[in-house]
Amino acid sequence: MATKTGHPGISTTRGPARVLSFALVAVCTGYFMVILDSTIVNVALPALRSDLRAGVNGLQWVVDGYLLVLAAGLLSGGALADRFGARRVFQTGLGVFVASSLGCGLAPDVPVLVLARVAQGAGAALSVPASLALLRAAYADRTTRARAVGVWGGIAGVAAAGGPLLGGVLVGTVGWRWVFFVNVPIGLAAMALTARYVPAQRAQTGKGLDPAGQLTGVAALTALALAMIEGGRSGVDALVVGSALVFVLAVAGFLAVERTVRTPMLPLGLFRTPTFSGGTAVGLLINLGFYGELFVINLYFQQTLHYSALLAGLALLPQMGMAVAGSWLSGRFTARVGSPRPTLLIGLVTGGAGLLALTGLTAAAAHVPYPLMVLPLVATGFGMSFTMPAATTAVTDGVPAEQAGLASGVINAARQTGGVIGVALLGALAGAGTLAGLRTALAVAGLAFLAGALITLRTVDRAVP
Repeated sequence: MATKTGHPGISTTRGPARVLSFALVAVCTGYFMVILDSTIVNVALPALRSDLRAGVNGLQWVVDGYLLVLAAGLLSGGALADRFGARRVFQTGLGVFVASSLGCGLAPDVPVLVLARVAQGAGAALSVPASLALLRAAYADRTTRARAVGVWGGIAGVAAAGGPLLGGVLVGTVGWRWVFFVNVPIGLAAMALTARYVPAQRAQTGKGLDPAGQLTGVAALTALALAMIEGGRSGVDALVVGSALVFVLAVAGFLAVERTVRTPMLPLGLFRTPTFSGGTAVGLLINLGFYGELFVINLYFQQTLHYSALLAGLALLPQMGMAVAGSWLSGRFTARVGSPRPTLLIGLVTGGAGLLALTGLTAAAAHVPYPLMVLPLVATGFGMSFTMPAATTAVTDGVPAEQAGLASGVINAARQTGGVIGVALLGALAGAGTLAGLRTALAVAGLAFLAGALITLRTVDRAVP
């Protein structure tokens, strides 16, 4: 018989239990805001381009400035959640996010907007791994926890689905600045719910930090994004070559630091577990494909097909709407089969097929009739959302409970790193505005999903302990 103890808003159940709680609502509200900002900005890019006189590379930095700092900071965010308590770090991250959202909405030019987006990324990097650590603490039973992670992923799907549509409405009515101002009430609501219903976690004060690892990690990701974005704009020049060299040196430095420092933010020994390393690689590849595709397909809708921001948001609804259903089904399916492996394979193959179908359609005609795009968009959205919670489960269930914050930081860092690479790489491929560039970008996205399926076959166990 299940037993239940602890705070009234959260369940520390030792057996199967009801998933929904006020604590889950609090955690998911904060996560909703973070994911919303990953997609709501895309439909505002043409308006940003016109109002702030930004080029394609400037738009890439508006998107990647957020994703880059989020990716680079997630490992430290996970370590901070373990050391100082997940609730405290979660609340701090939400506060930073709300304040920086105001800065984004008030930005007078692209450089200021990018700096504010960087601050948003820092706030998200604190709150995301802490949110998963709170879920790990809330649901001791593995089956119930898989369902809770499915709800968490489903909320991400709702945010991702609602982002383009809400962004289109806001841009078309009150202007692009409100795609940032909308975060303020959402963030404040999440903070209030967390303070009321989520108990403080015990801090592990003996854990140290890893500033050298953090600095080399940030340097590596920044140099990689700079090389890809600037390379797509101006070709191979001294800046691109120098950035690529810095990336190589920073990666080498990061690995050296993590092997020698007493408390590494990324213990490399974790990757000796095939399921952990495979799930992490899948997380990187699905975001590379999905967020890269989302960036270029928005430009295709608005610049080639001449859709308005609102119409582009509506056009993406089949893809983004499937993210809701896919995430919800993913948690339930994984809980039923007892392993994330089948879920990963189904999602990755379906998403890859959808992306390659889009590639074929754009190869056949410059102006693709929209009804022909609906089924590939649905497959892409379902594949991404069905895969993501399963990859998260594979990684977080593969480590001891005391490393839950670190593990959640790893999988989310991998995913956001994939997003940085996807926007930079696919944006560079499609940046010239040619259909050939768009087709190449979509093909790369589809191949990333299929590569994830091959990695799953070779690494992810049929049962996670």
